[in-house]
Amino acid sequence: MPRNFRIAVLLATVLCAQAQALELYTGEVAVPDQSVAERHAAVQAALLQVFQKHSGLRQLPLRPALDAALLNAGRMLVSFHYRSHDRAQPDGSSRSELRLVANFLPQAVDEVVQELELPRWRHERRPVTLWVVVDDGDGRRLMPMEYAYAWDALSDVARLRGLPLQWPELDEEQREALDLQLLWGGFTDAVEQPGEDSAGVVIVAARREGPIWNLRWNFGGGDKTTGWRNRDQDLSLALVDGLHQLADFVASRDAIASSAQGRWRFQMVVDGLRGAGDYAACLAYLEGLSLVDQVQVLGAGPGEVTFSLVLNAMPEYLLSEFDRDRALSATGTDQRYTWVRQPALEAQP
Repeated sequence: MPRNFRIAVLLATVLCAQAQALELYTGEVAVPDQSVAERHAAVQAALLQVFQKHSGLRQLPLRPALDAALLNAGRMLVSFHYRSHDRAQPDGSSRSELRLVANFLPQAVDEVVQELELPRWRHERRPVTLWVVVDDGDGRRLMPMEYAYAWDALSDVARLRGLPLQWPELDEEQREALDLQLLWGGFTDAVEQPGEDSAGVVIVAARREGPIWNLRWNFGGGDKTTGWRNRDQDLSLALVDGLHQLADFVASRDAIASSAQGRWRFQMVVDGLRGAGDYAACLAYLEGLSLVDQVQVLGAGPGEVTFSLVLNAMPEYLLSEFDRDRALSATGTDQRYTWVRQPALEAQP
């Protein structure tokens, strides 16, 4: 692969990760109009939403520091704008909703999160793949179109919680071959793809029993499985409630406890670097991790580099990130790793 092209692909990957991180400092709130009074209230609500995204908590602890931060939300505001959002309705129509989108200063947000001693949901968030099988009396179907309003509500709430969500993408042949019986049974391993860059798979079996929707959620991701049930007269409300439980679970699994946050130095040797392209990719990878505040090169030899990192969480979290990303492989020697070249880069001609 030409070196310039390789670096361009790498840069695009880094910029994409940075854009995802910046999204975590953005809140979006529905407003009735663009008046100053409504804007002040919406900016506070948007900042509260940002704290929820960062901590993964649905309910934040009531503390004076939180009240003070919300009262001073305007001082943390970088920019804001309004946008129109179309919400699908149960009758097939759509309703336009005015929203205020507020962007906040990352450093100020981080300082408040630390002051409140909140857990920190890591910025590197992989999407959860969501399958929904509906039985409304007309047989079992995968995400029928007449419930588009419910799928829109799920996507909206997931984004507001900071949970990346993706839907299964199937062509007509794959849909025909799909075993709905396995999906209905909640067998997540039947739809998990080995090596898939995903936080897990969720299968929702939604059955209407008279006026009530009963939902069964099954989550599978790596070696972790769990499940829960919920019910409501409205399918959309039942799905949103279950999605909040999903966000709670994923956030608590991937969060850094407040007691594990601080400042640590970590020295490591990376070998297997075959040229300037690998070195640039490895350096960009380390600098792009939200756990890493600073990267310093201490020395270099044939095919290897010694790095000194300043971390904002205990080193155990960094090592788990290496395992999850599969970008650096432990060699068995303490603090020595081998660079595994990224498939997304290698696949380019």
